[in-house]
Amino acid sequence: MPTLVHEFDWPDRVVVGTVGRPGSRTFYLQVRSGPRIASVALEKEQSALLAEKLDELLDQLMADEGNRHSVPSGTPAELLDDEPLDQPVEEDFRTGAMRLSFDPRTAQVVLEAFPVVGGSDDEEETELPEPSEVLLVRIPVGTARAFADRTRRVVRAGRPPCPRCGRPVDEDGHDCAAPDGP
Repeated sequence: MPTLVHEFDWPDRVVVGTVGRPGSRTFYLQVRSGPRIASVALEKEQSALLAEKLDELLDQLMADEGNRHSVPSGTPAELLDDEPLDQPVEEDFRTGAMRLSFDPRTAQVVLEAFPVVGGSDDEEETELPEPSEVLLVRIPVGTARAFADRTRRVVRAGRPPCPRCGRPVDEDGHDCAAPDGP
């Protein structure tokens, strides 16, 4: 069966957002182009790592003296997007692996997200099956910088950390793991 590719070139919107309350949020990478929307679920840690690696890629491009493309060092104000996810959020798949690259022909960052691959522990990791779906998004560098900035803010907007033990505090508190004083 051929791979279903959710492909977006120059999308109208690409964001990470959440559904649910802090402590039980589901993270989504959502892309929209006209009426087409794709939403893939991510883990919080995947979202944070995606923002970090995206900034690293953009910083490397800025530092490359041979790079002829203009890469912003900060988030362009006109590209800020603080709106919630487009509703209804319909999950296309849960993300397993992701890949980032840069296409110098179009001066775009290329983001690929692949679904979680199930399998037994006995399978050879070198022979992964062809994915059933893939999200393929090409975005300009300014949009990529704004995407990374928003993603970091979404990740930080969860439950506040306990000042004593650093673990997240729920609305009804938590069992603090810090020792009772010095």
